[in-house]
Amino acid sequence: MGIVRFAKKQFIDILQWAEVGDDVLAWRFPTADFELQRGTRLIVRETQAALFVDQGHVADLFGAGTHAIHAQNLPVLTDLRHWGKAFESPFKSEVYFFSMRLRVNQTWGTANPMTIRDREFGVVRLRGFGAYSYCIADPRVFFRKLSGTRDAYAVADLEGQLRSTLVSTLTDHFGQSQVPFLDMAASQDELARAVMQKARPAFADLGLSLEGFQIQNISLPDELQKRLDERIGMGIVGDLSRYTQFQVAQSIPTAAASGGAAGAGVGVGAGIAMGQAMGQVISQAAQGAHSPAQGSDSPAQGPAAPAQPPAIPAPTVVCARCETRLDRPGKFCPECGAPL
Repeated sequence: MGIVRFAKKQFIDILQWAEVGDDVLAWRFPTADFELQRGTRLIVRETQAALFVDQGHVADLFGAGTHAIHAQNLPVLTDLRHWGKAFESPFKSEVYFFSMRLRVNQTWGTANPMTIRDREFGVVRLRGFGAYSYCIADPRVFFRKLSGTRDAYAVADLEGQLRSTLVSTLTDHFGQSQVPFLDMAASQDELARAVMQKARPAFADLGLSLEGFQIQNISLPDELQKRLDERIGMGIVGDLSRYTQFQVAQSIPTAAASGGAAGAGVGVGAGIAMGQAMGQVISQAAQGAHSPAQGSDSPAQGPAAPAQPPAIPAPTVVCARCETRLDRPGKFCPECGAPL
């Protein structure tokens, strides 16, 4: 080891971390070949926290401000005493910085549909997606359980675990809440608050704080959505027979406008179908109106109306000249003009 490098590793006066992006949660100050001298200044910004690890143990946690580190290492003396070990001191002190800023617009979604029991549709499968936000709440716990002694720990290293936690909590809550699917859209805010409260302990166990959770959409898979659309359409139609008649009537102008013999045939066929449908409706209504009451409890019929006397035919007149039979009398025969 050269004298310049030996001297350089003994004097690290300032420890600080200038964050250059949003993707790093924890960062270790590079001390592979450095010894921290007594009185080294540590600068921690407002959005950061620093963890001082001495001889492998968490020694102290520093908040925002400028701090002086008092390590057990005596740099020059330590290296001189261990010259037989390539001037490497067995006592290592490390500083880890943590970004305490809020991580917003983190997305979650269901990779596979959630299977739940719905009160109206039975067993259904749901898909959902949304966003959440979190931050580091306890750097000590985060260091012990997640980041450890790595050079850096990024947001991407953690998002898979957090998404799985949120989706699992969401599925469990939907199964217990018994909220019908048709009412979920109106209850998204309430559902989101309930899921956030249930997921917070799992985040706290990792040294994190879940600060926000939003459900942006809950939907059925495509094949189930088609069935729901059909059911909604049937509910909107109401009286199916009247809707059929309306559809037939609407199709006649379209068929006629297409022109040609084919269009005319379609129009005639549609007209016949509509006539048959309307005839059936009128026939059923007429039968219901004229059918006699059944059963012994039906009221007795009133006396029958008196029969009308038969009409007396008018006398027939025969012309004496031409013998033409006339249905009604007159002064002259319309055939020969003879007086009658």
